[in-house]
Amino acid sequence: MHFDDRLATVLRLPSSGDALARIQYRQLIDILGRLPEDARSDAIEAGFARVEELGAQIGAADRARLVRQPLQPLTNARLLALFAEAEPEVALAAIGTARLDEAGWLRLVPALPVRARGILRHRRDLGPEVGALLDRLGIQDRGLPPAPNAQVLEVSVSTFEIQFPSEAASESHAPPQTLVEGEPFDLLDEAELSDAEEEPETEHPRGAEPISFADFEQAATSRRSAALRSGLEASGGGTGLEGGDGIGAIVRRIEEFRKAREHHAPGIAGGSPRLPLGDTPSASAPAAMDFATDSEGRVCWADGSHASALIGLNLAALDPMVSEPLDPAAPLPSVQMASMHVPGLALSIRHRQPLRAVAIEITGAPAVSGAWQVDAVPHFDPASGRFTGYAGRLRRPGKIAAVDAAPAAEPSEADRMRQVLHELRTPANAIQVAAEIIQQQLYGPAPHEYRALAAAIAGDCAHILAGFEELDRLVKLESGALGIESGESDLVAVLSETVARLKAWTEPRGSGFVLPETGGPALPIAIERTEIERMIWRVFAVLAGMTAPHELLPVRLAVENGRVAMRVTLPSLLLARDAQSLFETPVSERGQSLSTGMFGIGFTLRLAAAEADAAGGSLQRDGDELRLSLPAFAASALGRVQDAESRAL
Repeated sequence: MHFDDRLATVLRLPSSGDALARIQYRQLIDILGRLPEDARSDAIEAGFARVEELGAQIGAADRARLVRQPLQPLTNARLLALFAEAEPEVALAAIGTARLDEAGWLRLVPALPVRARGILRHRRDLGPEVGALLDRLGIQDRGLPPAPNAQVLEVSVSTFEIQFPSEAASESHAPPQTLVEGEPFDLLDEAELSDAEEEPETEHPRGAEPISFADFEQAATSRRSAALRSGLEASGGGTGLEGGDGIGAIVRRIEEFRKAREHHAPGIAGGSPRLPLGDTPSASAPAAMDFATDSEGRVCWADGSHASALIGLNLAALDPMVSEPLDPAAPLPSVQMASMHVPGLALSIRHRQPLRAVAIEITGAPAVSGAWQVDAVPHFDPASGRFTGYAGRLRRPGKIAAVDAAPAAEPSEADRMRQVLHELRTPANAIQVAAEIIQQQLYGPAPHEYRALAAAIAGDCAHILAGFEELDRLVKLESGALGIESGESDLVAVLSETVARLKAWTEPRGSGFVLPETGGPALPIAIERTEIERMIWRVFAVLAGMTAPHELLPVRLAVENGRVAMRVTLPSLLLARDAQSLFETPVSERGQSLSTGMFGIGFTLRLAAAEADAAGGSLQRDGDELRLSLPAFAASALGRVQDAESRAL
C-alpha cells in the first residue's frame, strides 16, 4: 500500500447503535494495538479519544471480551496503559493479551496502577528485570477470593459429647453438643467461629511489608487447628474416648485434607491461587467460511467467529494486470496462489467468471492461515447490471466430511450453457410479450409510432429467440442429449425443393446450383423428412448467400460404401477458409443478405454438421467441395440405385 488510511476509514464509521459501536471499538483495538509506541498523528490521537468515548458507551464485560480476542497480540504500551486504568475485567483481559518486550514492560510498569501491577505479577513470561522492578515497587502476590464451590471437609465419627468452654457464667450449664455418626460436621467452620470470638482485631502497622495471601491462609489454618485441638482436649475428659485417638484422628484428617488440596493445586510459587489468565477456550480452526467481496475483489463480509480475520482479504492480489505491488508489511492478510502454474484465478476474476476449487494460500491470523480452496460466483446489480462482487465459500482442502449419498456430479459445459440460455430467454420472452401488447393495443389505444416500434421490437425478439433455439439445439446435439429422429425420406426430392425455394434469391443474381439431371432414381435415407429438410436448408442457404453474381455451384450425388453422399462445390468467398475455420464464426462476421441464422454462416454449418453426426453421418470439407454423408434407408434400395448408375455409365 502507498498509504494506510484504515484508521481514518474506521473513524468515519457511525457509532450510533450498540452493534456499530462494538464493531468500531473492535477495529480500533486491532489498528491501535499494533502501532509502534512512538507513533503520533492527528488520526491516532482521534483514535485514542474515540476508544475512551466508546468505553463509556459499551459495558465492561463486552469491552473485556473484545479486548481478549484481537487478531494480533496487543503491542502498544499506550493502549495497554489506557485499558489498565479501566474496570478490573478489562484490565485483566488487556494484561493477559499484551505482548511487550522487556524494555517496554520496564517503561510501562511504573505508570500502571497498583491493581494492574498485582495482576501483572501473575504472568510467568516476564523477564527477571521486570520481576525485580515489581518487587522494588512493593507489590506482593495478590490472591483471588475463595471459589464459591470450595470443598468442605465432612467427617463422621463415633457418637460422643463435646463440651466447649463458654465465657458467660449463664452458659456453663448448657447441654453438651452431640455428634452422631453419619452426620457431616464442618470442623473448619467451627474453628473459624472460635477464631472470630477469641482473637481481637489488630491493626497492621503502617509502613510494614504487607502479608501475602499464602502466609495469611497458613496462619489461619494453624490457628483453627490449635483452637479446635484445645477445645476438644478441654472437654474430652468424660467423653468415653479411648485416650486421645478420636481427637487425634480428626486433626490428622484435617491435616491430610489440607495437604491433599495443596498437592492437587497447580504448582504456583508461594502457594497463591492461580489467576485464570490463560483459561481461554481453545478456538478450533474453522473448516469453511462464507464470504462476500466488493467489486475490486476485496472481502467485505464473512461469517463465523473469525470473520474479522478475513475482512480486507484481496482475492485479486495476484492479478498480473495490477501494477501496484502489495506492501509486505501491511497488516491486512494477503493471498497467494498455492502453485504458480495455476492460471485461472486472476483471469477468472478479471472476466467475472465463477471460481471453482481454486487453491490459494492465506497469510494472516493463525485461525485463517494456510491452504484454502475458493468456490465463488459473481453477483451483479439487478437494476443496472453492474458487477458488485463475489459471494462464495472458503474451505480447507481434504476437510469435507464424508456423506452416505453419492456427491452430485458437477454440471458439464453443456448444462451450464443451457442454464445461460434459460436466463437469456426469460427476459427476451418478457420483452416480446410487452411489445405485442402495445402493438395489438390489448390494454388500450396506442399511437401508431409506438405500435410500429413495438412491432419492430417484437420481430427482433423473435429473431433473438430463434437464435437461442438454434444454440440450444447445437448444445444438446453435441452433448448427446438430443438425437435426430429416424425415418424415410428421398434426398433427391428434398434437394429439388430446397433449390426451388432459393431461386427467388439466386435467379436475379444469375447464381445458383446445378443439380443432376431429373428423372434419376430416388436416394432414400434413414432420416425423418422434416429433419433432412432443415439440414439441407441450412447448408444450401449458407452457400447461396455466399455466391458471387453469375456463380453456379455443381451438386453431385453418389452412393459410397453403403452411404448416400452429396458433394457441392464451395463458393469462391469460402475457398479462402480452411477446414476448421469454415465451421467457426469470426468475431467480425456479420449476417448475410440471405438470412442463415443469428450467429452467422460458421455457426450454421457447425449446427448442420452436428445434425449430420447425430443422424449417423458427417458434414466436412473435402478439397474445394463440401461433402455431406448420410445413412441409407435400406440395402435393397441402395442396390437399385447402384444398378441404375451402372446402366447409365
